[in-house]
Amino acid sequence: MTRLSVNINKIALIRNARGGNLPDILQISKDIESFGAEGITVHPRPDERHIRYSDIPKLKKIVKTEFNIEGNPNEKFMKLVLDNKPHQCTLVPDAPDVLTSDSGWDTIKHKNYLIGIIEQLHDAGIRVSIFLNPDEKMVYAAKETGTDRIEFYTGPFAEQYSLDPQKAIAPYIKAAKIAKEISIGINAGHDLNLDNLRFFNKSIPFIDEVSIGHALVSDALYYGLHNTVQMYKNLLISD
Repeated sequence: MTRLSVNINKIALIRNARGGNLPDILQISKDIESFGAEGITVHPRPDERHIRYSDIPKLKKIVKTEFNIEGNPNEKFMKLVLDNKPHQCTLVPDAPDVLTSDSGWDTIKHKNYLIGIIEQLHDAGIRVSIFLNPDEKMVYAAKETGTDRIEFYTGPFAEQYSLDPQKAIAPYIKAAKIAKEISIGINAGHDLNLDNLRFFNKSIPFIDEVSIGHALVSDALYYGLHNTVQMYKNLLISD
């Protein structure tokens, strides 16, 4: 079954809006795990507008499932990751001022750079995933970087899903089949939600993990966090 990792960035954003420690992201992370999620994801950004760098050591101590840190592997980010050794590090080519992740790596252009970064992470015993568009050429080149997994950027799928689900999923199916053939694990994330997640997961039944934050936290305002985690988990159960 595909694993659910919950991105807690938006919960940290609410905390930061008022200062203090409400909501308490450490307690919420424990609760999310107890509600059935198999991982906690964070994506610290240079301006620390949600997850702060100081949150990471505290989260590492309390996360009992899988801890995934995402981000652009600049010097500060790499030090953070290597100092705290999460189970997985997801490399994302974000510009410093980007609002949210909006594209995957060009694994051909940046192959040598990624090789060096991935070697450092592997030497520390950290599994690596790289954020990728569903482009067959990029999947093949990703294999050459030494990455363990790719994470499909699913924003375009989510945008097109309501118009034409089959057209929206088609490039992901092609790219996923290649990844499976060349023995790269597959994660997915960005704008997956209660409407489109089951279709995406059934169309590519060998996905290892989905990372969901914004939609899940938004749904929790209506359904409650416990119920919402269960709702997302149920969409990932194979028939």
